[in-house]
Amino acid sequence: MGGIIIEEKAVPSDLEIAQAANMKPIIEIVKQIGLDENDIEFYGKYKAKIKLEVLEKLKDRPDGKYIDITAITPTPLGEGKTVMNIGLTQGLAKIGKNVISTLRQPSMGPVFGIKGGAAGGGYSQVVPMEDINLHFTGDIHAVSTANNLLAAMVDNEVFHPTFKRANPNNIDADSITWRRVVDLNDSAMTTITLGTKSKHEVDGYPRDTGYDISVASEVMAILALANDLKDLRARFSRIIVAKSKDGKPVTAEDVKAAGAMAVIMKDALKPNLVQTLENVPCIMHAGPFANIAIGNNSVIADRIALKLADYVVTESGFAADCGAEKLLNIKCRSSGLRPDCIVINATIRALKMHGGGYDFPPGKTPPKEVMFGENVEAVRKGCANLARHIENMKKFGIPVVVCINRFTPDTDAEVETVREEAIKAGAEEAIPVTAWADGGDGAVDLAKAVVEACEKPNNFKLLYPDDASIKEKIETIAKEIYGAADVEYSEMAEEKIKLYTEWGLDKLPICVAKTHLSLSHDPALKNAPSGFTLPVRDIRPSAGAGFLYPLCGEMRTMPGMPSKPASINVDIDENGKTYGLF
Repeated sequence: MGGIIIEEKAVPSDLEIAQAANMKPIIEIVKQIGLDENDIEFYGKYKAKIKLEVLEKLKDRPDGKYIDITAITPTPLGEGKTVMNIGLTQGLAKIGKNVISTLRQPSMGPVFGIKGGAAGGGYSQVVPMEDINLHFTGDIHAVSTANNLLAAMVDNEVFHPTFKRANPNNIDADSITWRRVVDLNDSAMTTITLGTKSKHEVDGYPRDTGYDISVASEVMAILALANDLKDLRARFSRIIVAKSKDGKPVTAEDVKAAGAMAVIMKDALKPNLVQTLENVPCIMHAGPFANIAIGNNSVIADRIALKLADYVVTESGFAADCGAEKLLNIKCRSSGLRPDCIVINATIRALKMHGGGYDFPPGKTPPKEVMFGENVEAVRKGCANLARHIENMKKFGIPVVVCINRFTPDTDAEVETVREEAIKAGAEEAIPVTAWADGGDGAVDLAKAVVEACEKPNNFKLLYPDDASIKEKIETIAKEIYGAADVEYSEMAEEKIKLYTEWGLDKLPICVAKTHLSLSHDPALKNAPSGFTLPVRDIRPSAGAGFLYPLCGEMRTMPGMPSKPASINVDIDENGKTYGLF
């Protein structure tokens, strides 16, 4: 098995590093955070679920400091946010802090579709890596089953001939919006026709629908946002699946599915405890997408971690205009969580791209000599993107630290340029980090800067009030965060705004679905675009999760595989050892 080459030295693959890890039995990690066997449920030797009763047990403890890792607008390669989360966590432990990482759990779609998971990389990983990137503790399977049970019950109510009173909720079959899900990149299932006639049926009941990837399900967003089992059940009851023929919303409670969904999800609601390569605790739970959902781990995981540790390092998906904005305006709004510091991750290669140093066409990775050849001018121009993200995060009243995920070819001049521009834009500090190669030792300086930032004044505030109109909320995000000059609504979006206002959903926060490759809706608009018009082509409700999501530009809720998917490299030897998985 090969690795990558840095400074003429072969570096093991992420999988090889993970397989060589010196993991502690999970019971030792449990005791390390101050819990015991009665507080957990074992999932083998190295994984456990934390019982929800722990929150009651710890209710009188003060909360630790809450730190969120986010990023600049990335390249298609990603910029190593999870590596920075784990590296910072290990760095804080190195300087003697009681710390826990909280992360989302990965979908198998990207694992087998593109070569990437969500357990970090190099010497900043969470282990057992193979388990985490595959079935883990079955949470995503539970999400899929609960989602698909609701879909089956909706169709059953409308079409099943044995109902004593057919279609008791008077569902308009053409208005059914609830789709089925699978935890794979399977774009062939994006659109399907259900209910076609078979040889065993007298009549068929065809309708057009499709599949989404499991982590795009509203069930996953609910798992991330629920405060407890009672709240989970209540949120399921509010899921809107269709309209009645007289234009009223039909919910999961109406079709009597919410109770069974909660039963399926009751174990999945318990967060998962694992460890980093340096045996620092990590609570990994829930995995919603960040471009179409909230892109953050569970509220329950964070609340437990904040009672157990002095510092909690979480991560928001994609760039700060995606996951971090949703953390602050949606997750914090409903949970009461308040970050003490925002850490924005940046890479020289991404800033260089934003500054016009090279193009990154979809599916084509630029030559390394172009990505990594010194180009201080392009880096400085690209720092406009970093500056926008810093300014945006400071609008929430939170101190900002920049971490520079340093690659070996990055020059001192380029790194110093980023530091200068970050400080100029309002960051407390900008620190180069080598956590991929050096683990916690490579993030000690960042850890010290974050500890200092957490003691700075924090005047957290939401970007918009609950009682703002749907359009006011969308336009605030578009102008304040994305840099848009205006917002344009399609006829369908206008109709939806009117409908959701009539239904009383206008008080919900907004979760914009848009590309992660630009501050705008258009992935071709790099750096810090402004003056553009944000097109809202549709708005959909996630009433159970507790938000509305406008669709801006072309969005896919079911990814496809590349021409050479990562799954072709994955295999197992005669001793049961996996290879080819990263």
